[in-house]
Amino acid sequence: MKEIAKKIHSTLFDGIEPENYLAVLGCTGYHLGKYRKGDIVAFEAENIRHIGIILSGTVDMIKEDFQGDKYMLLRLGRDEVFGETFACGSDSASIVTFMVSEDSEILFMPFSRMMHSCSKACAFHHRLIENMLRIIADKNRELLQKVEVVSKRTIRERLLVYLSMQPCKSEYIEIPFGRTELAEYLCVDRSALSRELVKLKAEGIIDYDRNCFRIL
Repeated sequence: MKEIAKKIHSTLFDGIEPENYLAVLGCTGYHLGKYRKGDIVAFEAENIRHIGIILSGTVDMIKEDFQGDKYMLLRLGRDEVFGETFACGSDSASIVTFMVSEDSEILFMPFSRMMHSCSKACAFHHRLIENMLRIIADKNRELLQKVEVVSKRTIRERLLVYLSMQPCKSEYIEIPFGRTELAEYLCVDRSALSRELVKLKAEGIIDYDRNCFRIL
Protein backbone atom coordinates (compact mmCIF):
# COMPACT_ATOMS: atom_id res chain seq x y z
CA MET A 1 0.00 0.00 0.00
CA LYS A 2 2.89 2.38 0.72
CA GLU A 3 4.11 2.16 -2.89
CA ILE A 4 0.63 3.03 -4.16
CA ALA A 5 0.33 5.98 -1.79
CA LYS A 6 3.60 7.40 -3.14
CA LYS A 7 2.15 7.45 -6.66
CA ILE A 8 -0.93 9.51 -5.73
CA HIS A 9 -0.86 13.13 -6.88
CA SER A 10 -4.52 13.55 -7.82
CA THR A 11 -6.47 16.68 -6.94
CA LEU A 12 -8.91 14.31 -5.23
CA PHE A 13 -6.41 14.30 -2.35
CA ASP A 14 -5.90 18.09 -2.22
CA GLY A 15 -5.78 19.31 1.36
CA ILE A 16 -4.91 15.86 2.73
CA GLU A 17 -1.37 15.39 3.99
CA PRO A 18 0.59 12.67 2.15
CA GLU A 19 1.25 10.89 5.41
CA ASN A 20 -2.53 10.37 5.69
CA TYR A 21 -2.93 8.76 2.27
CA LEU A 22 -2.50 5.29 3.79
CA ALA A 23 -5.28 6.04 6.26
CA VAL A 24 -7.53 7.20 3.41
CA LEU A 25 -6.97 4.03 1.41
CA GLY A 26 -7.36 1.84 4.43
CA CYS A 27 -10.63 3.50 5.41
CA THR A 28 -12.29 3.66 1.98
CA GLY A 29 -10.86 0.49 0.48
CA TYR A 30 -9.26 0.22 -2.95
CA HIS A 31 -7.94 -2.09 -5.64
CA LEU A 32 -5.28 -1.62 -8.29
CA GLY A 33 -5.62 -2.38 -11.99
CA LYS A 34 -2.89 -2.61 -14.63
CA TYR A 35 -3.87 -2.33 -18.30
CA ARG A 36 -2.24 -2.57 -21.71
CA LYS A 37 -2.89 -0.20 -24.58
CA GLY A 38 -6.29 -0.93 -26.09
CA ASP A 39 -7.70 -2.65 -23.00
CA ILE A 40 -11.23 -1.77 -21.91
CA VAL A 41 -11.60 -0.58 -18.32
CA ALA A 42 -15.40 -0.38 -18.45
CA PHE A 43 -17.87 -0.98 -21.27
CA GLU A 44 -20.88 1.13 -22.16
CA ALA A 45 -23.94 0.03 -20.12
CA GLU A 46 -21.70 -1.42 -17.40
CA ASN A 47 -22.61 -0.34 -13.87
CA ILE A 48 -19.92 1.88 -12.34
CA ARG A 49 -19.43 1.55 -8.58
CA HIS A 50 -15.84 2.76 -8.31
CA ILE A 51 -14.01 5.90 -9.36
CA GLY A 52 -10.67 5.45 -11.10
CA ILE A 53 -7.54 7.51 -10.46
CA ILE A 54 -4.95 7.25 -13.23
CA LEU A 55 -1.56 6.68 -11.61
CA SER A 56 0.15 6.35 -15.01
CA GLY A 57 -0.93 6.28 -18.65
CA THR A 58 -4.07 7.64 -20.32
CA VAL A 59 -7.72 6.63 -20.58
CA ASP A 60 -10.09 7.66 -23.39
CA MET A 61 -13.80 8.22 -22.93
CA ILE A 62 -15.32 6.66 -26.07
CA LYS A 63 -18.84 6.89 -27.48
CA GLU A 64 -20.08 4.52 -30.19
CA ASP A 65 -23.08 5.47 -32.36
CA PHE A 66 -25.72 3.17 -33.83
CA GLN A 67 -23.63 2.71 -37.00
CA GLY A 68 -20.65 1.46 -35.02
CA ASP A 69 -18.55 4.62 -35.48
CA LYS A 70 -16.51 5.52 -32.41
CA TYR A 71 -15.75 9.03 -31.20
CA MET A 72 -13.48 10.21 -28.42
CA LEU A 73 -15.23 12.49 -25.95
CA LEU A 74 -12.30 13.11 -23.62
CA ARG A 75 -8.75 11.93 -23.05
CA LEU A 76 -7.80 11.63 -19.39
CA GLY A 77 -4.19 11.60 -18.25
CA ARG A 78 -2.13 10.91 -15.17
CA ASP A 79 -3.71 11.93 -11.84
CA GLU A 80 -7.12 12.51 -13.41
CA VAL A 81 -10.29 10.84 -12.14
CA PHE A 82 -12.98 9.05 -14.17
CA GLY A 83 -16.24 7.20 -13.56
CA GLU A 84 -17.49 9.64 -10.93
CA THR A 85 -20.38 10.88 -13.09
CA PHE A 86 -21.96 7.43 -13.17
CA ALA A 87 -20.92 6.23 -9.72
CA CYS A 88 -22.67 9.15 -8.04
CA GLY A 89 -25.78 9.23 -10.27
CA SER A 90 -29.18 7.65 -9.74
CA ASP A 91 -28.37 5.38 -12.71
CA SER A 92 -24.87 3.88 -12.45
CA ALA A 93 -24.93 2.41 -15.98
CA SER A 94 -22.19 4.02 -18.05
CA ILE A 95 -23.19 5.62 -21.35
CA VAL A 96 -19.58 5.57 -22.59
CA THR A 97 -16.71 3.10 -22.84
CA PHE A 98 -13.46 3.76 -21.00
CA MET A 99 -10.50 2.49 -23.02
CA VAL A 100 -6.79 2.63 -22.19
CA SER A 101 -4.84 4.46 -24.90
CA GLU A 102 -1.43 3.57 -23.48
CA ASP A 103 -0.19 1.19 -20.80
CA SER A 104 -1.78 2.38 -17.57
CA GLU A 105 -2.00 1.77 -13.86
CA ILE A 106 -5.29 2.76 -12.23
CA LEU A 107 -6.32 3.00 -8.59
CA PHE A 108 -9.99 2.22 -7.97
CA MET A 109 -11.87 3.43 -4.90
CA PRO A 110 -15.50 2.52 -4.03
CA PHE A 111 -17.53 5.68 -4.43
CA SER A 112 -20.06 4.98 -1.68
CA ARG A 113 -17.42 4.38 1.02
CA MET A 114 -15.39 7.36 -0.14
CA MET A 115 -18.28 9.81 0.05
CA HIS A 116 -19.74 8.76 3.40
CA SER A 117 -18.07 9.34 6.73
CA CYS A 118 -16.97 6.20 8.50
CA SER A 119 -17.60 5.30 12.16
CA LYS A 120 -14.32 7.00 13.06
CA ALA A 121 -15.56 10.29 11.55
CA CYS A 122 -12.25 10.78 9.72
CA ALA A 123 -11.70 14.43 8.87
CA PHE A 124 -10.42 13.62 5.39
CA HIS A 125 -13.84 12.34 4.27
CA HIS A 126 -15.16 15.91 4.21
CA ARG A 127 -12.14 16.96 2.15
CA LEU A 128 -12.68 14.08 -0.29
CA ILE A 129 -16.31 15.13 -0.81
CA GLU A 130 -15.33 18.76 -1.47
CA ASN A 131 -12.61 17.71 -3.90
CA MET A 132 -14.92 15.30 -5.72
CA LEU A 133 -17.55 18.00 -6.24
CA ARG A 134 -14.89 20.25 -7.77
CA ILE A 135 -13.67 17.44 -10.03
CA ILE A 136 -17.22 16.76 -11.25
CA ALA A 137 -17.72 20.46 -11.98
CA ASP A 138 -14.45 20.67 -13.90
CA LYS A 139 -15.34 17.55 -15.92
CA ASN A 140 -18.71 19.07 -16.84
CA ARG A 141 -16.88 22.17 -18.02
CA GLU A 142 -14.66 20.05 -20.28
CA LEU A 143 -17.67 18.30 -21.76
CA LEU A 144 -19.42 21.62 -22.39
CA GLN A 145 -16.32 22.78 -24.26
CA LYS A 146 -16.48 19.60 -26.34
CA VAL A 147 -20.14 20.36 -27.13
CA GLU A 148 -19.11 23.86 -28.25
CA VAL A 149 -16.47 22.38 -30.57
CA VAL A 150 -18.66 19.76 -32.25
CA SER A 151 -21.58 22.19 -32.58
CA LYS A 152 -19.62 24.00 -35.31
CA ARG A 153 -20.62 23.00 -38.82
CA THR A 154 -17.30 22.88 -40.61
CA ILE A 155 -14.04 21.11 -39.89
CA ARG A 156 -12.24 24.45 -40.03
CA GLU A 157 -14.46 25.96 -37.37
CA ARG A 158 -14.18 22.92 -35.12
CA LEU A 159 -10.42 22.85 -35.39
CA LEU A 160 -9.91 26.56 -34.76
CA VAL A 161 -12.30 26.61 -31.80
CA TYR A 162 -10.56 23.57 -30.32
CA LEU A 163 -7.11 25.15 -30.71
CA SER A 164 -8.29 28.43 -29.22
CA MET A 165 -9.43 26.56 -26.08
CA GLN A 166 -6.05 24.93 -25.44
CA PRO A 167 -3.82 26.37 -22.73
CA CYS A 168 -0.49 27.67 -23.95
CA LYS A 169 2.46 29.28 -22.18
CA SER A 170 3.84 30.69 -25.42
CA GLU A 171 2.65 31.24 -28.97
CA TYR A 172 2.84 27.48 -29.55
CA ILE A 173 0.05 25.08 -28.66
CA GLU A 174 0.87 21.43 -28.06
CA ILE A 175 -2.12 19.10 -28.21
CA PRO A 176 -2.27 15.54 -26.79
CA PHE A 177 -3.56 13.99 -30.04
CA GLY A 178 -2.15 12.54 -33.23
CA ARG A 179 -4.10 13.07 -36.47
CA THR A 180 -6.35 10.03 -36.07
CA GLU A 181 -7.14 10.88 -32.46
CA LEU A 182 -7.76 14.53 -33.28
CA ALA A 183 -10.19 13.50 -36.02
CA GLU A 184 -12.00 11.26 -33.53
CA TYR A 185 -12.20 14.07 -30.98
CA LEU A 186 -13.54 16.53 -33.57
CA CYS A 187 -15.91 13.85 -34.94
CA VAL A 188 -14.67 14.29 -38.50
CA ASP A 189 -13.04 12.16 -41.20
CA ARG A 190 -9.26 11.92 -40.84
CA SER A 191 -8.53 12.53 -44.53
CA ALA A 192 -10.83 15.55 -44.58
CA LEU A 193 -9.08 16.91 -41.48
CA SER A 194 -5.67 16.50 -43.09
CA ARG A 195 -6.82 18.37 -46.21
CA GLU A 196 -8.20 21.21 -44.08
CA LEU A 197 -4.96 21.47 -42.14
CA VAL A 198 -3.02 21.83 -45.39
CA LYS A 199 -5.41 24.58 -46.55
CA LEU A 200 -5.18 26.49 -43.27
CA LYS A 201 -1.40 26.36 -43.40
CA ALA A 202 -1.30 27.48 -47.04
CA GLU A 203 -3.63 30.40 -46.24
CA GLY A 204 -1.36 31.51 -43.39
CA ILE A 205 -3.99 30.99 -40.72
CA ILE A 206 -2.08 28.36 -38.74
CA ASP A 207 1.30 26.70 -38.74
CA TYR A 208 2.02 23.28 -37.31
CA ASP A 209 4.54 20.49 -36.94
CA ARG A 210 2.98 17.20 -35.88
CA ASN A 211 0.98 17.99 -32.72
CA CYS A 212 2.49 21.44 -32.16
CA PHE A 213 0.38 24.31 -33.54
CA ARG A 214 0.59 28.08 -33.84
CA ILE A 215 -2.36 30.32 -34.72
CA LEU A 216 -1.08 33.05 -37.03
